Amino acid sequence: MATPQTSRQSSYSSISTKIRIHVIEVDSVQRWTEDLRHMTEVECMCVLQSKPIGVDEDAAGELIVSGAGAASDHVTRDNLQTLLKRALVVSTELGKMFQRLERGRWQRVHSTAIRVNCHVRSLIQEYSTARNAPPEMQKYEKSLLEKCMELNIITERCLHTEDEYFLRSMKEAIHEILTDLSDSFSHMIDMALANEIQILIGQIEESDNVLSISAAISNLLSLTQDGPQLCSIIAKEGAVVALLKICRQDCFSSLYADALRTVASICCVEEGITQLEKVDGILCLADILTDASCAETTRAEAAAVMAQITSPHHTSTQHLASFLESMQDIVTALINLCETASCGEVFLLASAALANITFFDSMACEILLQLNAVRILVQACRDRQRVDTPYSKDQVVTILANLSVLEQCSAEVLQEKGIEQLLLLLNEKPSSSSPSESAACERVQQKAAVTLARLSRDSHVAQTAIQLMAVPHLIELCRSPAERNNSDSVLVASLAALRRLAVECPDSITPADHQQLIKPRLVDSFLLCSNMEESFV
Repeated sequence: MATPQTSRQSSYSSISTKIRIHVIEVDSVQRWTEDLRHMTEVECMCVLQSKPIGVDEDAAGELIVSGAGAASDHVTRDNLQTLLKRALVVSTELGKMFQRLERGRWQRVHSTAIRVNCHVRSLIQEYSTARNAPPEMQKYEKSLLEKCMELNIITERCLHTEDEYFLRSMKEAIHEILTDLSDSFSHMIDMALANEIQILIGQIEESDNVLSISAAISNLLSLTQDGPQLCSIIAKEGAVVALLKICRQDCFSSLYADALRTVASICCVEEGITQLEKVDGILCLADILTDASCAETTRAEAAAVMAQITSPHHTSTQHLASFLESMQDIVTALINLCETASCGEVFLLASAALANITFFDSMACEILLQLNAVRILVQACRDRQRVDTPYSKDQVVTILANLSVLEQCSAEVLQEKGIEQLLLLLNEKPSSSSPSESAACERVQQKAAVTLARLSRDSHVAQTAIQLMAVPHLIELCRSPAERNNSDSVLVASLAALRRLAVECPDSITPADHQQLIKPRLVDSFLLCSNMEESFV
């Protein structure tokens, strides 16, 4: 059960996540001067009323503001970014206040309460000056200001007493006010963001100017990078509908790629997918993918949307009903895009969509086999221009693993020398210390072993694999943690593939290996290999 402190910290963390902005790496001094623009209005109150003459040990990391005249020179270029930056400052101060309250540092609690009050008033005043706040938002603004003032009064009272009982009771009261303040602030920011997003969507829907629409789309895309909470707001305000309308008008063909990229980002949340389904978005994507006159970048972005909405991470699959109606056209277009891709990024997007699609419907696998997908994918693995990262190889081997469930896949793989390619994929190693790349390499090794195990049900495949020295390779993966990137999942898959080959060709395994890797239960062999120290003799 969560403690009150845990729940309050969770509340603050949620707010902080909602308003976190996408930070562009810039020079630190330049960043500091930009941040000052959003803090200067509170200089007078913070310094005159809050700052002690002495410096205590808690002063490190304190928010210092200067240059009061800078605010008058500031002209808001982007209300959304200004709002997010302002909100980040407030959320940071709220976080500090929770921490200082827990430590009972009443002087710092009071000074932080004053700064919160000043920053909130400044945010509301600045936003009201730029926009006419909706009536519902104005109610939150009033409530928020009242809570800030109440917080100031209570924390000031705590400065003038040493009564421990009184301070303990006030501590609980302040906690409650802070929690309410955090919730109110979160709701107000959501409303303000929704209001700004509505304006951007209005520009997309009402303008005939390509540059104006492009700028609005760019702003929306930037906002989608700030996390799923903001994507949910964007989706609920109808952004997906507006963007797909753009993609249905020939006069805006130059905007298709950017619009689709934004749709893909919004569809990381269920609300985005729901909006896409309501306006027959899958049919629109199918039309773009199958239109040879569309630029490759546009079709690649359509593939990205397809990959996003078919991701296994989504809990809802209702949107797939309309997808099945266009399955043949979509799968055909995607495998063709894989074959003709001019670069690794295009291939990655198309193959990722195919990999996801093969998970939820076996019909897609049957269609792919009819379209010579095995040949296209195996040849792509030999083309460094198309398949140049472990991430692309992960998509390829995922598709092959799902295709290998079908019996007719074995003959296709043998014909295209796919066993050789699978053995090469078993060797996949990261080229850097990146955790994501290491994880991708592990997935490649694991799925390559799984594919080999499935295909080895066919005796011809098993014999070919043994002739290509698959058995020693799999044994090495089982016995050497370094060869399998220290992955338990690769170990399990390698043991399974080795046992499958042993069933088809028992003589290919030495007695010692059979005794340790084949004869025991799988879990016992796993425990033996996972605890095995690599020999350097």
